[in-house]
Amino acid sequence: MKLKPLSTLAITISLIAGTAPLQAEDLLEIYDLAVQNDPTLREAEQRLFAVRENRPQAQALLLPDFSLSGTARYQDVETTPSDSRFGAARNESFHSTSARATVRQPLFNRGSWMRLSQSKFTISQAEAQYQAAQLELMVKTAQAYFAVLEASDSVRVFESLVAADERQLDQSRQRFEVGLVAITDVNESRAAYDRSRANLIRARNELDNAWEALRRIIGPMSVPLARLGDHVPLSPPDPNDINIWAETALSNNFNVIAAREAAEAARKGIEIERSAFFPTLGAEAGYSLSRSQATGSNDTDTAFIGLNLNVPLYQGGAVASRTRQAGHQFRAAQERLDQQRRETANQVRNAFRGVLSSISDVEARQAAITSARSALESTQAGLDVGTRTQVDVLNAQRNLFQAEFDYMTARYSYIINGILLHQGTSSLNREVLAKGNAWLNPDDQIFPPAH
Repeated sequence: MKLKPLSTLAITISLIAGTAPLQAEDLLEIYDLAVQNDPTLREAEQRLFAVRENRPQAQALLLPDFSLSGTARYQDVETTPSDSRFGAARNESFHSTSARATVRQPLFNRGSWMRLSQSKFTISQAEAQYQAAQLELMVKTAQAYFAVLEASDSVRVFESLVAADERQLDQSRQRFEVGLVAITDVNESRAAYDRSRANLIRARNELDNAWEALRRIIGPMSVPLARLGDHVPLSPPDPNDINIWAETALSNNFNVIAAREAAEAARKGIEIERSAFFPTLGAEAGYSLSRSQATGSNDTDTAFIGLNLNVPLYQGGAVASRTRQAGHQFRAAQERLDQQRRETANQVRNAFRGVLSSISDVEARQAAITSARSALESTQAGLDVGTRTQVDVLNAQRNLFQAEFDYMTARYSYIINGILLHQGTSSLNREVLAKGNAWLNPDDQIFPPAH
């Protein structure tokens, strides 16, 4: 029995069904949709905008503070002396107003200067985190895209296997009817056919789940996706040196940069808390006036200028405690930085080895397909002459389809490992995605589920 290649079989089914070709979305188009619609990236962007406000807030602590205040009162005063010798009772109603304008300028406040210095590191940390979120979206989108392709390949494999098992079942029945095989061969074929149908149902459900995972990133979509083409050029990373990639990642990885900036911000936090031991000095100038209609009152106008000095002497040990607390937070940030460095180096090394192993895996899977196809043809011939059983044919047939699926999965692993490698060194960009995108075939499409 000669099997059709999976791609040929899918195209044949499409032509029979009369499906009109639609313009398929490729990886770059799906990524563009993700940039527009992914809520995780928008959240990271708003967090960045929020953190950037730390700097003007810190600068405000060093700039003049101008304030106006005023009061207006209506008073009803009733005075009754305890002894008439000291005057008569008085009942008076009057209005009084006052206003005050004050300008304050900090002259020396070490904590404010430390907060301004700290804001530079917190903003740098947030910017690195946002850039890391952008790369994470690229990876997440690519993984979701190729997960749909892989799940669709699984569906095509089991559809083809169901069709092949059904043909084997029909042949077994015909052979049994003419007395060439026993009923056990028919039962084996029936079991294989039922097993393939069950696997097909599971594969279709997994494909629907893969579509939903993609929709969580880009939102609702009704257009097909382009499949991976037949030709994927395999090449090792450039440079082909795992240590160079690891060293580059430790210098350029955005998560490492964010952790490093966080540690520096925590170091400044120690100085902010320690600044409470230092005196503060500020200048103040202003003008106030007071007006009253009360009998015997005087209107006053006052201008003033002066210095305010505050020298902390004892605050119950709170400053020392907060300083120690900030020290512990700084050392925790240093440990997080070390963890991030190790995690990044591990990610890059795994991805580098993953690229190389995927290349070998793809080549081995290609050879396995050839071997499995030859084994199936030999087993089928053996069944015709009576040296092989129906079970042998079913197993050989299943091995061939599994080899084809493993080959396609290995190609996806090669692409994803390459993307992860570039993510680890923060060199992942649209151009890198474009290289993988060029390997897609827009004429071979995966249609989304109708529900």
